[in-house]
Amino acid sequence: MKITELLTRDTINIDLQSSSKADVIQELVDVLNSAGKLEDAVAYKEAILNRESQSTTGIGEGVAIPHAKTSAVKMPAIAFGRSKAGIDYEALDGQPSYLFFMIAATEGANNTHLQALAKLSMLLMKEEVRFQLMEAKTADEVITIINDHDQEDEAEQGTILEETNDGNKTNDGPLILAVTACPTGIAHTFMAAEALSDKAKEMNVNLKVETNGSEGAKNVLTEDEINRATAIIVAASKKVDMERFSGKHVIEVPVTDGIRRPQALIERAIQQDAPVYQGGKQSSSTNESQEKSSGFGFYKHLMNGVSNMLPFVVGGGLLIAISFIFGIHSADPEDPTFNEFAAALNTIGGGNAIGLMVPVLAGFIAMSIADRPGFAPGMVGGFMAAQGGAGFLGGLIAGFLAGYVVIALKRAFKNLPRSLEGIKPVLLYPLFGIGITGLIMYFVINEPVQNFNTFLIDWLNSLGTGNLVLMGLLLGGMMAIDMGGPINKAAFTFGIAMIEAGQYLPHAAIMAGGMVPPLGIAIATFLFKNKFTDKEKDAGWTNIFMGASFITEGAIPFAAADPLRVIPSAVIGSAVAGALSMFFKIGLMAPHGGVFVIAFVEGNPWLYLLAILCGAIVTALLLGILKRPISKK
Repeated sequence: MKITELLTRDTINIDLQSSSKADVIQELVDVLNSAGKLEDAVAYKEAILNRESQSTTGIGEGVAIPHAKTSAVKMPAIAFGRSKAGIDYEALDGQPSYLFFMIAATEGANNTHLQALAKLSMLLMKEEVRFQLMEAKTADEVITIINDHDQEDEAEQGTILEETNDGNKTNDGPLILAVTACPTGIAHTFMAAEALSDKAKEMNVNLKVETNGSEGAKNVLTEDEINRATAIIVAASKKVDMERFSGKHVIEVPVTDGIRRPQALIERAIQQDAPVYQGGKQSSSTNESQEKSSGFGFYKHLMNGVSNMLPFVVGGGLLIAISFIFGIHSADPEDPTFNEFAAALNTIGGGNAIGLMVPVLAGFIAMSIADRPGFAPGMVGGFMAAQGGAGFLGGLIAGFLAGYVVIALKRAFKNLPRSLEGIKPVLLYPLFGIGITGLIMYFVINEPVQNFNTFLIDWLNSLGTGNLVLMGLLLGGMMAIDMGGPINKAAFTFGIAMIEAGQYLPHAAIMAGGMVPPLGIAIATFLFKNKFTDKEKDAGWTNIFMGASFITEGAIPFAAADPLRVIPSAVIGSAVAGALSMFFKIGLMAPHGGVFVIAFVEGNPWLYLLAILCGAIVTALLLGILKRPISKK
C-alpha cells in the first residue's frame, strides 16, 4: 500500500498558523476531521495528547510525528502540516519542529495500513526527503515527493517490513542483534530500526533488527542468532521478551536512543560495554518516563552527573569524618592536635575524592548529553571550575556547556568525508571540544560565577535566625517529598554546593531532613503496632539502620502503600528537623554519613541529634494519628 493512499490533498496544510505545540495538534486534528477521517475529533485529540504525555513525538531534525491508534478514527489517514517559522514541539534535540505528520490509525488497522505508516516513519529519517518537503510549494508537490521516495524504497526490496533482513551479513565480524519497540508500534519502532540498520551498513557491521510494531513482532531473532550474538541492543519503551537474552550482554535504552544515537549503541555493542542480562524479569526495556527524559531534559543529564559523583562524595566525606576522630583540626600541621594518619585520611577524602567531585559531575553531565566525546571536555571544564573558584555551580555550567559544544561539533563535522570518520573521536572532538569549552570557562564563566558564589556566601552569613529556620524548614521538607526523587536530589545537590562553597549549615539541615522519614516510620511501627502489617513491622527494624545511614529511600515502600498519610507525615517531620538544625546553628562538613558523622558537626552534636529525634517523633505521632488500624482479618 502506498503512503499517498493515506496522505491525500485534503489532509495537507503547507502553511500552518500555529505557534505552540497545543495549537499545532489542534490544527492537524481539524485537518483530519474536515477531511472526514475521524469519528470523534475530541476523543482522537485526547488519544494524541495521551501519547504525548508518555513521551514527545518530536523526534528531532525538524520533524514531529504525533500519532494515535484509537476507535475515534473512522479510516486510517495521515495529515501533513508545515510551519516555515518552526514550532517548539519539545523535540528530543531541543530544536524547533517544521514538518508534522499526524498519523490516525483505526483500532483494528490492517497490516497494509500499518506498513504504509511504518514506511513513512522510515522515509522521514532521510535528510533529502526532509529538505524537499521544506521546499515544496503545493500539496501536489508534497504527494509527488512522497511517491518518488516510496517507490525507491519498494524497489530496494530490503526494508525490515519485508522480513528479508538476514542480519546485514556484510563481513565475518561479530553479529549484533537489536529489538525496537514503542508504545503504539507505529512510528518510533520502525524509525529506530531504520536508523540502526543504516548505521550498521555504514559501519560495515553485521546487524539484525527485530521490530515489535502494531502488527506484532517482525524479523524475530532466532535462538541460534542470539547464541552467536556479541551483544543485543534493546531500544524499546514497552515490554519485550527479555528472558531469551539471559547470559548475553544487553544494552537497554529508550526507543528514541535507537533513533538519535545508533552509532554509539552499535559501538557499545561491539565492545560489549553492557552488563550481562541475568534474567528473572518479566520483560521491559525502559519505561516511558525514562524516554521522556532521555532527550534534552535537564534533570536526566544532571542526575547522570550527580549519581556518578555520589561515590566520591560518600567515600570522601566518610574519610574526612573518620579523620575528625583525632580532632577536628588534626589534619592541620600547625595545630597541636596534628596527627599524620588523620592528615592522610583528610587528604585522600578531601583533597582527592572530594576534589574530583566537580570534574566528575561535569564530565558525566556532558557525557549524558553528547556520549563519550563529551566526557573529556566536561572533565576539563569541571576541573577549571574547581580550580578557578567557580565551584559546584561552575561545574554544572561546565558540564552542560561541554555537552552542547560537542553536540554542535558533531553537526559541524557530519559532512566530512567518510575517510575522516575515524579521527573524529580521537582528534577532532577532543581538540575542539576541550579547547572551546576551556576558553569559554576561562574568559566567560569562571569569574562571574566566582563572584556569585562570594555574594551567596555573604548573603547566607547575613541571614538572621528567623530566615535560617525558614530555609531549614524548606530544605528539610524537600528531602521527604519524593524520598530520593528529583526534589530530594535537588536539595541534596544544593547542600553539596554549599559545602563546596564553605557554608556548612544548609547541608546539616538537609541530612537531618533525609534521616527523619525512615526513622520516624520505624518509631511508628514500634509505638502503633496495630496500624502496621507484620511485614511492615519487620521492615521497621531495617528502617532504623537506613535512616541512621542517611538513606531516605527506606521509607519508599511505606509511602507507596499509603501516600496520603505517610508522605505528609514525613514531610512535616523532616521540615521540623531541618528547622531545628538551622535554629541550633549546626554545621556539617561531611556530605554523607548519617549518625557516623554526628559527633563531628560544627556546633553541639547533642542538639543536632535532638533535632533529628524531634523530627522523627513528629513523623511517628502523625502516622499514629492518621493511619487506620489494620484489620485482624
